[in-house]
Amino acid sequence: MRKKYQQFHSATMKAFKIAFVMLFLLSNCAIVMAQSPNKKISVTCKDEPLASALKKVEKASGYKVLFTYDEVQNYKVTVSAKGQEVSHVLKTMFDKLPFNYKFNGKYINVSKKEKRSLSLSDGAEKGDHIVRGVVFDVHGSPIPGVLITVVGKHRGTTTNVEGVFGLDLQASKALVEFSFIGMKKKRVTLTSQSAYVKVTLEDESHELGETVITGYRNVNKNSYTGSSTQILGDDLRKVSQTNILDAIQSFDPSFRIMDNTQFGSDPNAMPEMTIRGQSGVGNRALDTDQLSKSNLKNNPNLPTFIMDGFEVSIEKIYDLDPTRIESITILKDAAATAIYGSRAANGVVVVTTVAPKPGEVRVSYGFTGTLETPDLRDYNLANASEKLEIERRAGLYDPNIGNYFNESEAVNAYNKKLALIKRGIDTDWLSLPLRNGLDQKHSVFIEGGTQNLRYGIDGSFNKVQGVMKGSGRDRYGVGISLDYRLKKFQVKNTTTFNHTKSKESPYGSFGDYTSLMPYDTPYENGVLTQTLRYSSGSGGRTINNPLYEATLSNYNWNSYDEFINNLSFNWYINDYWMAKGQFSITKKYSRSERFIDPLSTKTSVSSDNASANKDKKGDLYMTSGNDLSLSGNAFIYYNQSFGKHNLNGSAGWEISTSTYDNVSSHYRGFPSGQFHSLNYANEIYKKPTKTEGTSRMVSMLATANYTWNNIYLLDLSVRFDGSSEFGSNQRWAPFFSTGAGINIHNYDFLKGNKYINKLKLRGSYGRTGKVNFPDYAAQTVYEPLFDEWYATGYGAVLKALGNKDLTWEKTDKYDFGIETQLFNERLTIDFDYYYEKTIDLVNDVTISTTSGFSTYKNNMGEIENKGLEMTARYDVFKNKNWLVALWGNIAHNTNKILKISDSQRAYNQRVADFYKSETGAALRDSKYAVPIAQYEEGQSLTSIWAVKSLGIDPTTGKELYQNRDGSVTDKWNATQEVVCGNTQPDFNGAFGVNLNYKQWSLFASFLYEWGGQQYNQTLVDRVENANIEFGNVDLRVLTDRWQKPGDVAQFKNIQDASMTTLPTSRFVQNNSFLRLNALTLTYDFSREWLKRNLGLRMLRLEASTSDLINWNSVRQERGLSYPKSYKFNFSVKAQF
Repeated sequence: MRKKYQQFHSATMKAFKIAFVMLFLLSNCAIVMAQSPNKKISVTCKDEPLASALKKVEKASGYKVLFTYDEVQNYKVTVSAKGQEVSHVLKTMFDKLPFNYKFNGKYINVSKKEKRSLSLSDGAEKGDHIVRGVVFDVHGSPIPGVLITVVGKHRGTTTNVEGVFGLDLQASKALVEFSFIGMKKKRVTLTSQSAYVKVTLEDESHELGETVITGYRNVNKNSYTGSSTQILGDDLRKVSQTNILDAIQSFDPSFRIMDNTQFGSDPNAMPEMTIRGQSGVGNRALDTDQLSKSNLKNNPNLPTFIMDGFEVSIEKIYDLDPTRIESITILKDAAATAIYGSRAANGVVVVTTVAPKPGEVRVSYGFTGTLETPDLRDYNLANASEKLEIERRAGLYDPNIGNYFNESEAVNAYNKKLALIKRGIDTDWLSLPLRNGLDQKHSVFIEGGTQNLRYGIDGSFNKVQGVMKGSGRDRYGVGISLDYRLKKFQVKNTTTFNHTKSKESPYGSFGDYTSLMPYDTPYENGVLTQTLRYSSGSGGRTINNPLYEATLSNYNWNSYDEFINNLSFNWYINDYWMAKGQFSITKKYSRSERFIDPLSTKTSVSSDNASANKDKKGDLYMTSGNDLSLSGNAFIYYNQSFGKHNLNGSAGWEISTSTYDNVSSHYRGFPSGQFHSLNYANEIYKKPTKTEGTSRMVSMLATANYTWNNIYLLDLSVRFDGSSEFGSNQRWAPFFSTGAGINIHNYDFLKGNKYINKLKLRGSYGRTGKVNFPDYAAQTVYEPLFDEWYATGYGAVLKALGNKDLTWEKTDKYDFGIETQLFNERLTIDFDYYYEKTIDLVNDVTISTTSGFSTYKNNMGEIENKGLEMTARYDVFKNKNWLVALWGNIAHNTNKILKISDSQRAYNQRVADFYKSETGAALRDSKYAVPIAQYEEGQSLTSIWAVKSLGIDPTTGKELYQNRDGSVTDKWNATQEVVCGNTQPDFNGAFGVNLNYKQWSLFASFLYEWGGQQYNQTLVDRVENANIEFGNVDLRVLTDRWQKPGDVAQFKNIQDASMTTLPTSRFVQNNSFLRLNALTLTYDFSREWLKRNLGLRMLRLEASTSDLINWNSVRQERGLSYPKSYKFNFSVKAQF
């Protein structure tokens, strides 16, 4: 298996290198071409067709030879020219033929003598209604296959391979239309006296100010009634050249990445995000591995990601090269998202990648180098001398309080540590597993071709080290895109291959270092110590030196290879109708290995049985998976204007299927860390497990958009989805939306008003859905027993109880918006109010255990989200050289549970039982100090649950609690927990400035949150419950402590520090933050200067930083398992 895997990689890399070298040579050939009538060439033709001979001249000279094939097809020539000037070769070739030729820039125009010379100055003969000419694109390249028609007549022609045409007007004057796929139509009035015509066609405009890209269709923004945010790729890259998801937050306040204090800047931790709040319960705390880096599977709050028309995973977007992005559109309300039906309840993010453009070969190269520095500003730990003073003041060396039998023993212990300090022992454990990471990203894009056949080849390599030693995430990818257009047909195919490999740090969790004593040293006499002398775990157990673990052969890596092929076909039937079909195939291979050295203390063999199971020490965990996804769709589009009316609509169907299989196994017992292949394992521990799954979905959908006089707007959409994941009685569900709007600025009384340039009102309502539960949850599942053989064959037992009535979760969405542009479009303000209600939440229903099961899936529960959003931009000053623009956005969301199921109530009881196991014991386990979310009607999914505290009793030093009934007690009771705060901020958003001066550009972006609360876990773990005797502590550990009766203090007596503080409102604090998430300085070199001096088309230099300013009102440690970081970036982008 591994050998095939390596061969696959080797072949892929060879193919990429060959393709890159070939196109590099091709691009260089194109660059060195030169045209001159005096250029000497060699051409040999013997009785060859004239067209073939002209092609040879074109190839040898570098000129584009323009001729009409019908005129030259019956002529043959014989020429033998060696080292002759181009003009001489042509003169010899046409000496006895009825043709003229003329040099025109980089073109040679060839025409028949009897039809007059195809000259730019000559016109048609008097009385002759034939008009001749050539069609170019904006780059000056001729366009073959352009459809040319006389408006209102059934007459027309097309340009030949060189863009030349001849058209019989059959009248002295006519209106002629030029059209080509992907380009704006152009109408020109021609007369029989017109000179040789030169027509230039422009690319169709997809500027964000004009078009909304929904993934299924492109809609004129002025007639669109949905709520959406469009972001250009260039703007995204100003915020981040490496992290797309984080950059989106700056432009849309409804898109919010969940705060992660656990994993900081870990490059392998997938972020969680929401659009307009949480709409589902998701992964509950007691059912989730709190140290898992990803809670994305079956997460009910994640948006859907669409890339170039097909759904992709968040991991795909996370690993996507930002230079490949043309734009991102965020669809939010029902009018915008209902077309996605069961995938749209949490919003849709549509990613459009860069398409190849025609013309000469162009090579674009981009490089980003990043210096990533650990950010330890949130840590406030003591150094050696501070720690010793804290121990003294805490009474550890008082024999009446500490663990020493007499004063002499206590003094000796104190002096022993003091002597270490005087020797200079002060270990900064936080710095030992950390480094300054040097990340690099390279990308290359080669494009070119004709208007009929365009091609693009892209390659990228991204190496992210991270700030923990040995960690990292490496990615490389290659892709090729072809776009073929001929008359009314267009075929596009994009093939990509991506490889990603992530490595976890062998230095373990960053939290292993933050609690270590500064008196301990990792080395003694130059030798790495295995155990630490002063640092201890709970119960005084010995702690191993974490640097010793890092020297072992432990490793942990994950990788995946992904192959994607997207094929699309467009048929532009006529001016009103278009047909479109798409097909996509995605194949993904994934593997992971985690090895634990036999000498490690983290082996699965417990330390109590280590001697008896010595041959079982050492573990190898292996997983492998295969995923195959197929999807296809077919649509018909209609678009027509008649009078003041405009109508466009679409209808189609969509089908998708996905299959997966995963295998995991655990091997134990290895002779040493050097022999970690499964061949050296002593045993396979337990049974390997294999999971397989298949899901299918079929959809039918239709949309319509109507406008009257560009004033009154109407949008309609409907979709029917059928899925194999639901019960047999509920597999189909309808989803729909309607939207209406009015462009007030298009009324006569506002037209041309310089103060109010745009005033648009819009509103929408619709229903969308989502699927977010495990596979086969709707079906009764059996587990085969292959280990046993019965008379009738293999046996099977019931494993899960199905529900044939299980159906979709549905969200009803209401939205009202206002869009304005004022003062000659210098001020833009957009406002939205929304209300969303999610019903039929999929939950576990508790049943009697006598049935053999405890739960099954059913639709119960309702959740509400409502809020406001506003974005604004003001161009303070703008002229030819200067642009000063201020921008900002703000959002407010309120989340509320309207209805819960019995299973949620049962879960609340599980939480209470969880805490009871601690309250009845020794109160020494810190895991019970963490508040756990519960569910109650009228509360929020983001509520903080704790017992309401009245503070520390000045008389006794014990904490006083207020029960639900208002009574006061000093006993903590889990059944008395209430909502004491909410992590959802009152307001969040971003603001910044954009300054441009000639070629210079400065961009700054700040993220902020205001209101909301946070549970300060650092105050609990490192201050109130600090393990002063055996671990390092926060410097605030002795601040505001109760010591004697009458003291009014925030924290309890230091002597009670070993007693776990259970969740209490005393540690709920108001939370606000301000973060400089981007500061970017850019310089664009003058294109004329580059072309003249360096031969480049474009060169851009950019320097940026992120998180340099990070202020938070709650002082707590962040990045507990992996530290946070701030970054300094330098980028170069060049095109030649």
